[in-house]
Amino acid sequence: MTYIQLKTALPGPKSQLLLERRKNALPAGLAKSTDIAVERADGALVWDVDGNQLLDFAGGIGMINVGHSNTEVVHAIREQLDKYIHTCTLVTTIEPYIRLAELLNSVTPGNFPKKTLLANSGSEAVENAVNVAKYYTKRNAVLCFEGAYHGRTLLTLSLTSKYALFKKGFGSYVSDIYRIPAPNMYRKIEGMTDDAYIQHCIRKLDEAFISQVDPESLAAIIIEPVLGEGGFIPIPAPYLQKLRDVCDQYGIVFIADEIQCGAGRTGKLYAMEHTGVVPDIVVSAKSIGAGMPISAITGKAEILDAPHLGGLGGTYGGSPVACVAAIAAIEILKSKSFLDRSVAVGKLIHETMQKWKTKYKVIGDVRGLGAMQLVEFVKDLNTKEPDMSVAMEVIKEATSKGLILIRAGLFSNCIRLLPPIVITDEQLTEGLQVLEDAIALADAKRKI
Repeated sequence: MTYIQLKTALPGPKSQLLLERRKNALPAGLAKSTDIAVERADGALVWDVDGNQLLDFAGGIGMINVGHSNTEVVHAIREQLDKYIHTCTLVTTIEPYIRLAELLNSVTPGNFPKKTLLANSGSEAVENAVNVAKYYTKRNAVLCFEGAYHGRTLLTLSLTSKYALFKKGFGSYVSDIYRIPAPNMYRKIEGMTDDAYIQHCIRKLDEAFISQVDPESLAAIIIEPVLGEGGFIPIPAPYLQKLRDVCDQYGIVFIADEIQCGAGRTGKLYAMEHTGVVPDIVVSAKSIGAGMPISAITGKAEILDAPHLGGLGGTYGGSPVACVAAIAAIEILKSKSFLDRSVAVGKLIHETMQKWKTKYKVIGDVRGLGAMQLVEFVKDLNTKEPDMSVAMEVIKEATSKGLILIRAGLFSNCIRLLPPIVITDEQLTEGLQVLEDAIALADAKRKI
């Protein structure tokens, strides 16, 4: 069966009309990766307003791990709508908020008493996590990493690394934020072994504590265990352990931003579980809500309890409709069958793309963890000079053939694959073939 079924060129006439309405009604700065105008979606399939059936390899930037319109999530939402929509946790107590908090307290890494605060977005969750860390430690400084993406609020945009795309024109930013390079095994120093390079990165971290910030001034160290926007770069376990040791030594709060790499995407419910390193606070969002706007800050009870009464909260935080969706989603995400499927999806993608590396000179690297996989494009295999134009060419060509994709990477020279984990092998294989055909076309142009 062919899952991609195109009735019109993309975008079709109805899509073009909707895109024109978007252009006239929405700000120009609100970007879009494709010209797909959605009518409905189910599992890994998306139908546009012209009746074209497409495959989704972007998954709402990792928001739809359990699949579009998941039956159990939809059922939970409908049941809640028949009861009440929202009464505000700052005014009343609602059981779904408590039930979700209890669930997150039980499934996040760490064998210690935990508490959870709910919010609406990843940005809001990161902001709360950092603010709580500052309150708890009575310090102001925060250490973050190059390539990181933590959000678009003033504080989280200050933490975010990609300047031209996200930060240009929006300064000034929050002070007392310090940023150092994250280990990147693909771009390690030439001639170094993996182990030697990791030790080099650890030494540079120690130097930063002399040249940039005293660790005794740090309220928090925040890191994505697998950089998302930065290019799906898994942070080596020894480096994360070093961060954990530093935090323990100096009383720093260790925050793991698992917004994109969590929720079962890597084959574990949380990516930190691959390393054995336990953070003080875990930030969750995206796929825990299966498309509903919800995020969570889960961490050591003594840290979360630090702010004064009234110091935390928000009008919409912990919407019961979003809470029941998250409860249904997490029950699926944490199941062995789902996590096993995540591993299998990642293996199929990775093994397929590894074969491309020997066929196409535009591919510099294929990497990721579990079903969080990425292909990086370069102008030269030896210099590894990034090639942003290939990534955009491939996305445009593949999308025109019915495959939804999105870029990533510090240099925007990568394509990230975040298909719903419920995708079938047949759908995955078909989508990968469309992607390969687009890469082959771009590669052939550069050989002429």
